[in-house]
Amino acid sequence: MRSSPITDTNENGFEVSDDPQRIDGAAAHAFLSKAYWSEGIPAATLREAIENSWCFGLFAPAGAQIGFARLITDYATYAYLADVYVLPEYRGQGLASWLMEAVFAQPATRDLRRIMLATRDAHKLYKKVGFTPLAKPEIFMEISRPESYRSEGNL
Repeated sequence: MRSSPITDTNENGFEVSDDPQRIDGAAAHAFLSKAYWSEGIPAATLREAIENSWCFGLFAPAGAQIGFARLITDYATYAYLADVYVLPEYRGQGLASWLMEAVFAQPATRDLRRIMLATRDAHKLYKKVGFTPLAKPEIFMEISRPESYRSEGNL
């Protein structure tokens, strides 16, 4: 189980926090509804996902949420890393790497048996924190519904 909320501050005044009270779902939705992996996600769907995940916000020194990551986890054996982003104007400063280091420095993530993710273009970032290609891809299966956010009710 995870501990009480954590906050980590870097030398430039940026913060990473998993305090649910600080997570700005509207800010996350503004980015994620346009991201290639979650384009069109309804605000209500993301709100429920955030409520049922362990979320980390990345905050600028002035307090605005400029990045995000969430773990879907049972806190004991497994987690799936999702919805990681840093706003474009803040990239190139090492903030995404720092966010991932903060997530994986938590005691509740260190002993998980398996942590997975899917990415089209950020393999270099995730390799830095220990991710590798699947050792046995033949044992994994999926149900994929990439058009689920594009149903008539979600347009």
